[in-house]
Amino acid sequence: MRILLLGDYSNVHATLSEGLKALGHECVVASDGDKWKDYPRDIDLRREFGLKGNMDFLCRLAKAMPSFRGYDIVQLINPIFFELKAERIKPFYRYLRKHNRKIVLGAFGMDYYWAYVNTYERPLRYSDFNFGEQIRQDAEAQMFRNEWIGTAKEDLTKFVADDCDGIVAGLYEYWVTYQQFKEKMTFIPFPIKMPSSPAAPSTGDKVKIFVGISRNRSAYKGTDIMLAAAEAVRDKYPDRLELQIAEGVPFAQYQFLMDSSDAILDQLYSYTPAMNSLLAMSKGIINVGGGEPENYDILGETTLRPIVNVEPNFDSCYREIERLVLHPELIPKKKNESVEYVRRHHDYVRVAERYVEFYSRLLSDER
Repeated sequence: MRILLLGDYSNVHATLSEGLKALGHECVVASDGDKWKDYPRDIDLRREFGLKGNMDFLCRLAKAMPSFRGYDIVQLINPIFFELKAERIKPFYRYLRKHNRKIVLGAFGMDYYWAYVNTYERPLRYSDFNFGEQIRQDAEAQMFRNEWIGTAKEDLTKFVADDCDGIVAGLYEYWVTYQQFKEKMTFIPFPIKMPSSPAAPSTGDKVKIFVGISRNRSAYKGTDIMLAAAEAVRDKYPDRLELQIAEGVPFAQYQFLMDSSDAILDQLYSYTPAMNSLLAMSKGIINVGGGEPENYDILGETTLRPIVNVEPNFDSCYREIERLVLHPELIPKKKNESVEYVRRHHDYVRVAERYVEFYSRLLSDER
């Protein structure tokens, strides 16, 4: 099977590509490396600022387009799969549609349905856009609503979702918000490449907690609240808690800073662990974040409960972080369960096998 993966978020496509290649399929990743995160790719579509950067990007894109033909599957990371304005992407989509067998859309992150459904239909108890029936009004949530609702990005998302052959949701939350497409949608967990060495045991007297801060998205993802809670616990127990903070660093440096930690704080408003948390868990690092019952249910997991689930508020974060600090004897079991959880549900080759099954079903139903 020949597979083209266009765009990347949080190393999803780069990791999936490794799994597909391990199964004997031909796979190419063309992306911008998720900008400053600089994830690996086969074809570099990074766009730099300024006139020269724009011209260089357009030349590389024009040169690459003829090679984006003849694939069995083209999977898009998002309706915005190139770093272009939404109104300029449709011709590229139509080109891909014409010259390849099947198009798959990833429901992996920010798009019109994620913004609209969580704002106005609110199927989740909380999300990036709502707390129950209350609509979030913080600047970042409002910015994304303005960007995706009632704009060319809305039009593009609807066009691609309607026209594509299949949709893959990578988290429970995205699966919920794409329910109107359930006839052609499937849920497949995010892929993680398990570390070659076992998880390192805890060392020293302090519990080490890692916080990764995404540029310009701290309040939107709840990192501001989680960090404030962790700092408050550290101030109360300075001899028991150590914080490691990374902001806006490339992926390789991010991993290096994270590796010596006992726990990671990530995604306050999520029901589920996403790529950063899953990567940490694969290394035996405890995830403090999203671990709602729905997450375990969609995976069919009935025994493991490695995630320290927190409600989206300061008090819940403070309480759970303090519990880890005061009860370090809980940490080894949580670490081992975290590794087993990722091995069971997110191993990159097993995930790639599920993608191949989905792709094969699509290909067996040629138009």
